[in-house]
Amino acid sequence: MQALSFLTAFAVSLLFCALILPVLRRLKAGQEILLYVTEHSGKQGTPTMGGIAFILAIALLSGLFCDFSNRATAVAIAVFAAYGVVGFLDDFIKIRYKRNMGLHAYQKIIVQLAIAVLVALFVQSEVSIGDKLRIPFTASEISVGFWIVPLVIFIYLACTNSVNLTDGIDGLATSTTICFLAGMIALLTRELRLLESVGDTYAYRQTKDIIMLCYLCCGALAAFLLFNSYDAKMFMGDTGSLALGAMVACVAIFTRMSLFIPIVGLMFVWSSVSVILQVTYFKLTKGKRIFLMAPFHHHLQKKKWSETRICVLYSLVTVCITFVLLGIGE
Repeated sequence: MQALSFLTAFAVSLLFCALILPVLRRLKAGQEILLYVTEHSGKQGTPTMGGIAFILAIALLSGLFCDFSNRATAVAIAVFAAYGVVGFLDDFIKIRYKRNMGLHAYQKIIVQLAIAVLVALFVQSEVSIGDKLRIPFTASEISVGFWIVPLVIFIYLACTNSVNLTDGIDGLATSTTICFLAGMIALLTRELRLLESVGDTYAYRQTKDIIMLCYLCCGALAAFLLFNSYDAKMFMGDTGSLALGAMVACVAIFTRMSLFIPIVGLMFVWSSVSVILQVTYFKLTKGKRIFLMAPFHHHLQKKKWSETRICVLYSLVTVCITFVLLGIGE
């Protein structure tokens, strides 16, 4: 069933990508490129908002392959779509007014925060999740009480913006997210054995359903990668990157694996950290820089790394971390 879900998602997403690309071209939904990213000057006008294709594929097929009697699964799809809508509005404004900035930063933060607060309250009340967190490198869990609410809010804001920052070169956010979700599939499959042994049937069913959702996402993103890898025929836009960030958060939070995000998702974290370090150092030293450009993938570009090579690096790091985690857990 899992293989079938992957292949079906791949086929449907591929179809949607093929259908939406000429539509975006006709609508002249082209990406406005920042002037200071000189390496991307040739990408001016490449269709954006391509994330619509895999969002639709995942949302539609989840009704076929996932069990919506598990409330967390239904919420995950709703949150995934909601962040996609926020990204769509951002992309639409950019295209409509032919500029690189869409929604104002405060507008995006307010909406993202509102969604995150609602999800955090749901997580706190959900029996299969509650206030429990799995501790990496151990078979133990901890209860954090009410602190689960601010933690979940922080995770959603961090994940959506980190994936958004990672979406800076052809195929990078797509390939890294595929590897992250594949890693979570491996870790959660092992987690199923533990849940079964302790008799936690509710969490077992929920985790099994989230694994199915991961397979759908991987299949849909693999198809999109054919259009998004270098030289990209279309970009996912904020439509796709915010939705993917939300999915990364949902998969981990709804399976009590929140603390695994900065480990398996290290490259997403590094995108944000590299920007924070750059901005902080720039202000403290009155103009000096740590990196040639931030986020870090742009630094590598300035070092003459090809976009494909950078994607391979980010993906390999994510895969290797997963293997290490699986090895430690044995």
